[in-house]
Amino acid sequence: MSKKTQKTQNTKWNDLRTWIATGSWEASDSWGLTGTWQMEGASGTWDATRDTFGRPNPAPTPQPTTTATQEPAPTTPVSNVIELATGRRVDLGHWQHRLDELREEHDVPGATLAFVVDDEVQELASGVLNRQTGVEATTDSVFQLGSIAKVYTAALIMQLAESGDLDLDAPVVSVLPEFATIDPEATKVITTRMLLSHTSGLTCDFHLDTGRGDDSLAKYVEAAKGVAMDCPPGTAVSYSGIGYVVLGRIVEVLTGTTWDQALKDRLLTPLGLTHTMTLPEEVLPFRAAMGHLAGPEGEQMLAPAWDLMPRAAGPAARVCATAGDLVRLAKLHVDGGKAPDGTRLLGADSVAAMQHRETDVPDKWTVSADGWGLGWTLYDWDGVPGFGHDGASIGQYAYLRVVPGARVAVALLTNGGGSRLLYADLMRELLADLADVTMPTPFAPAENPPTVDITPWTGTYKREGVLITVTEKAGTPHLTYAFVDGMSGYSPDLEMDLVPLTDTVFAGAGGGASFTEDWMPVVFTTLPDGTKCAYIGMRAAPKTA
Repeated sequence: MSKKTQKTQNTKWNDLRTWIATGSWEASDSWGLTGTWQMEGASGTWDATRDTFGRPNPAPTPQPTTTATQEPAPTTPVSNVIELATGRRVDLGHWQHRLDELREEHDVPGATLAFVVDDEVQELASGVLNRQTGVEATTDSVFQLGSIAKVYTAALIMQLAESGDLDLDAPVVSVLPEFATIDPEATKVITTRMLLSHTSGLTCDFHLDTGRGDDSLAKYVEAAKGVAMDCPPGTAVSYSGIGYVVLGRIVEVLTGTTWDQALKDRLLTPLGLTHTMTLPEEVLPFRAAMGHLAGPEGEQMLAPAWDLMPRAAGPAARVCATAGDLVRLAKLHVDGGKAPDGTRLLGADSVAAMQHRETDVPDKWTVSADGWGLGWTLYDWDGVPGFGHDGASIGQYAYLRVVPGARVAVALLTNGGGSRLLYADLMRELLADLADVTMPTPFAPAENPPTVDITPWTGTYKREGVLITVTEKAGTPHLTYAFVDGMSGYSPDLEMDLVPLTDTVFAGAGGGASFTEDWMPVVFTTLPDGTKCAYIGMRAAPKTA
């Protein structure tokens, strides 16, 4: 295989891997004038030959993103040492150079980086927001945060619990009578705490656009009643977008306003987050990043649209912000719930509860999770606790990591290319320097993997929209990942050999992936009721045959 072909396959594999991990978008293996898309709250088709209103476009064909305005070249390291109020010295020139260097190495069009250390926010930017226009990325550029939106929703829920308006351990139906699932018994016992910690059994990939009206969340919750569940409530963790839309609806019912407005009133405005918003039209006054996806030869090309999220996806998947605003939100949690002016927005007990481990996770690699709290992903870096969240939208990827003991928070926002590789390299260096944290080595099988009998796990596993088939081919474990039901036809089946790490943990080899960050974790486990499950992308798919 040629180096060019290998790079193309790796890039495409990374696109699909990111979708599977986050449920945020899917890119097919090739570009054309028309295609399909799906996201954490919606799905559909795109047609580059026509505009939003169905009128023909004059020049629709996606073009390689080469422009007269080239991306800034990596900088030569220039010392720019600043002294913080505490006397600590930070070399911003070094980190600017590393951001520039690693961004280019991993073919990421643009990135912004912000970190809080000793209570001071530092912000850097590199590359371009759009390879076709050449608009430069700046620290005030707005990116889509994808699933990091869940953290904002969780904070609103905790405020309502503090005020006595909500009991986290009462059934959801006690505050939201219209809530229901396909299983009447499950409906009776699902609590808000379960929704926050992804232990409700509700699935993730139910895609529906319920319009732009203020009733979009109410309509979505109504439509989700008949969706199959991943597992019984309280028996396992299974990442759920539906659950967070339901939480957003709870916010609306208890505050008497929309989720978007509640977020502004109760968090964004008090924190002074002037570059954070939830609706596309609110992004227009700002410099906005455009996502990029892999083209036919692995080159980065503009995504077919800036944003494909319907309004109902907001509580689970749509907040837009700068990296600086994101770490300022994280600082609220580092500071025990107090805003910079001393206003208490969350009680210290609520902040601690959000970081308390509610559940372990079988898949500790897809989003680097060691466990889950009330909204936060939890990490354990050789005994050093941390929290954060990942997010993705169409060609944009966001990463937030917080080390509360060191009072350090780091946010990296990107718009395509090998974003996860950039994250892995840069975050590992930053956290080691700023917080004395050693991140784990990338997920990958051993050079000489153990011999494992796959027979106990062979069979068919199914969850909403996805069918997973595990077989053995010529003595090698093999997995087929197929989109079915309402997602049928969105992508060709994903075929991969499985390389064992243990008797329950395997690495999906996928379309020629060779980079260690590109192995996809596949984890098998058995639920308390004896049901076998396959975990891919933090989602539990029960065995059906």
